[in-house]
Amino acid sequence: MAILKIERVGGLAGFGGPGARIASRGELAASALSAEEHSALDALFQRHATGKKASRAAPPVADGFRYRISRTGAQGAETIEVPESDVPAALVRCVKDGLL
Repeated sequence: MAILKIERVGGLAGFGGPGARIASRGELAASALSAEEHSALDALFQRHATGKKASRAAPPVADGFRYRISRTGAQGAETIEVPESDVPAALVRCVKDGLL
């Protein structure tokens, strides 16, 4: 079973950056995703792995969150970083804040 690792970075507090005191992380079994969420996630990995930008992608938001999503697939380990607006809701919900 594939496990997705999700980390929320950025924002006003600089989550995930050097010297940050709070980490926002989560894990989710890929099998827990709906078919629609799974398709959206595959599309994100395909689009960002090839460096292509979606024409409807929102411009970066000042102090906005980004999500670093990692998975192990047929091509090995893959990691992408995308704006919060592109992340399927199930992945956003599994992220919890914790003190370092």
